[in-house]
Amino acid sequence: MSDRSVDKGGPATGRLSVFKTYKLYVGGKFPRSESGRVYEVSDSKGNWLANAPLSSRKDARDAVVAARKAFGGWAGATAYNRGQILYRVAEMLEGRRDQFVREVADAEGLSKSKAAAVVDAAIDRWVWYAGWTDKIAQVVGGANPVAGPYFNLSTPEPTGVVTVVAPQDSSFLGLVSVIAPVIATGNTAVVIASEKSPLPALSLGEVLATSDLPGGVVNILSGKAAEMGPHLAAHQDVNAIDLTGATEGDLARELEIAAADNLKRVLRPRTEDFTESPGTDRMTAFLETKTVWHPTGSLGASGSAY
Repeated sequence: MSDRSVDKGGPATGRLSVFKTYKLYVGGKFPRSESGRVYEVSDSKGNWLANAPLSSRKDARDAVVAARKAFGGWAGATAYNRGQILYRVAEMLEGRRDQFVREVADAEGLSKSKAAAVVDAAIDRWVWYAGWTDKIAQVVGGANPVAGPYFNLSTPEPTGVVTVVAPQDSSFLGLVSVIAPVIATGNTAVVIASEKSPLPALSLGEVLATSDLPGGVVNILSGKAAEMGPHLAAHQDVNAIDLTGATEGDLARELEIAAADNLKRVLRPRTEDFTESPGTDRMTAFLETKTVWHPTGSLGASGSAY
């Protein structure tokens, strides 16, 4: 009798595990890389975990198209609505907590308890940014004092499509810490996941797809930042780039030079401890300020205005 035999009324013995097929997340869908390439992902001890898609230049271009298509609707949504949607993502992350604990433990070589603490911090970080969506304008905007019969109002607006090179070593907490502030303020994102630990990022795509986040607001690519980064940095329809994870050799400098061609905003890599409480700088890094002058009416005989 084979190992796959089934006893009467009993479960199968010698059951084969169902291995997960990880895919990209682009435009709200889960394509494989158009190149058909994959690469091996291993845990901290060198044990094979899965094959991840090795994204190509074409995948990066498709992600930018999806992000640009989604930008108008996402930027035009009310800040309150964006906050609701981001909070819903946190709810979905909480529901899949055990999966992320397992993936983070494998990716970063942490014990289950330490990985759980990292995942909890990432979920809390997502909630924190969700709460900022309708408050950041009060911090960085305002009415400017002017001498004359007019109002002068400054309001923040999203920059546009932002390429994010995710941290290489902080596969989930760092990932959330660089994605959430970008989309909380109305931008859309093309994310290059950690090359050595992409699985938590690809699983995050599954969470985003089953939340209320519109397709294309976040697009997640796995593969080599050194391969996709130059094309995204030089892409004329990308408005800004976060180089947090571009720590290999002179990659950050190369990407910054390429980004200068269409005057992209650039956030350079820096030494960061993602476990510390974040400030507002990651949100304001990808905001533009629009100032409007609005007449209040003619001065009357009494010197009053309306």
